Amino acid sequence: MAPDPFLQPAEFLRYLYGVAVKRALPLHNTAGFLPAPPKGRTLVLGAGKAAGAMAQAVEALWPAQAPLSGLVVTRYRHIPPRPPGLAQRIEVLQASHPVPDAAGVEATRRIMALTQGLTEDDLVLCLISGGGSALLSLPAEGLTLDEKQRISKELLNSGATIAEMNCVRKHLSAVKGGRLALACAPARVITLAISDVPGDDPSIIASGPTVPDASTCADALAILTRLRIALAPAMLTALSSGRLETPKPGDPVFEGSQVHLIATPAQSLQAAALAAREAGLRAYVLSDEIEGESRDVGKVHAALARFVARQEQPFQKPCVILSGGETTVTVRTPGPGSARGRGGRAGEFCLGLAQALQGQPDVWALAADTDGIDGMESNAGARVEPATLNRALVAGMKIEDFLERNDAYGYFSGLNDLVTTGPTFTNVNDFRALLVL
Repeated sequence: MAPDPFLQPAEFLRYLYGVAVKRALPLHNTAGFLPAPPKGRTLVLGAGKAAGAMAQAVEALWPAQAPLSGLVVTRYRHIPPRPPGLAQRIEVLQASHPVPDAAGVEATRRIMALTQGLTEDDLVLCLISGGGSALLSLPAEGLTLDEKQRISKELLNSGATIAEMNCVRKHLSAVKGGRLALACAPARVITLAISDVPGDDPSIIASGPTVPDASTCADALAILTRLRIALAPAMLTALSSGRLETPKPGDPVFEGSQVHLIATPAQSLQAAALAAREAGLRAYVLSDEIEGESRDVGKVHAALARFVARQEQPFQKPCVILSGGETTVTVRTPGPGSARGRGGRAGEFCLGLAQALQGQPDVWALAADTDGIDGMESNAGARVEPATLNRALVAGMKIEDFLERNDAYGYFSGLNDLVTTGPTFTNVNDFRALLVL
């Protein structure tokens, strides 16, 4: 039963987050997209934060008598508990996210090795979810893991959009941007994907390892140049010459392949909206594609919530305002003698929101990543209430100081207002909910 939003506003927002996550769990969404077993063998390959749960869903739903094998890679500690009696037929490995590591490289080598010897009678089920870009990591020829890690860190701190980051990742990879599908030929490839990107573009989800790539080496080079991210001379030459180009739309290798989105951000937001309406509130979904600097997006949400609270425009209260998408954080260089803070997109959104709300009465908020991990921290996100700023000041914390060093974790941890769930075993990106009473 849902908590009473008027008596337990913070608990009610946490409940809505749980509804959104549950809507995106693989076992609830996979059955309708599985094909019949092929004449040959069925090989399952995949990567992402939801890959372990997706593999278990396939194992539970695939006919017991039909052959099934494969390998997927997920983030450390993102393997869900195995249901009693469910036999394991798909191996699950773990690796680092968001910066790739040697375990991810080795897992990807093994995945690519499994594609050898496939025939037209075989079926490859590719299970793809957010986080796959870092986990499915096999550097392009001539690129070392150390160099790839440096570029990944600089991209993550640059404020680049997910589409920009993945454009670069595709062209510095031996597996992304359609190259996994190329390796699977001539087998039939069916991709089941959980979207974590604005617009649900399959070529951006986990950098599109099984779909054609319309971006170019020149695009990747332009992004790196604009962001002032240096390349080793050999990689600069490889990009400039087009040697690292990806398979493009129209390539015969993609004929007969299929991509199915089994869960999307919009579906989770709509599930949360329905739950809010069932609790007697109006519910409004702004968008599932909101991008931009997290703190700035928080300020815009705050302006909207204040207007609704004061003027009942453009929405009537009591209501819940929902949004999703993938915001970014440009990490500031700390001043002399100061340390860089901790936090992710959801926490920084809440910092910007709390600052701009100015303690507005009757407005509560929660922002969290649906995978249960906000950036590289242990929390999923944070919550904001009318008393947030005053409570922080009493504790000697000025929100401007925490924004300056990107320290959302420190701020909300000091208030005991972190939202901590542990891994959820799915990922449909940012979830934001504002409750205006």
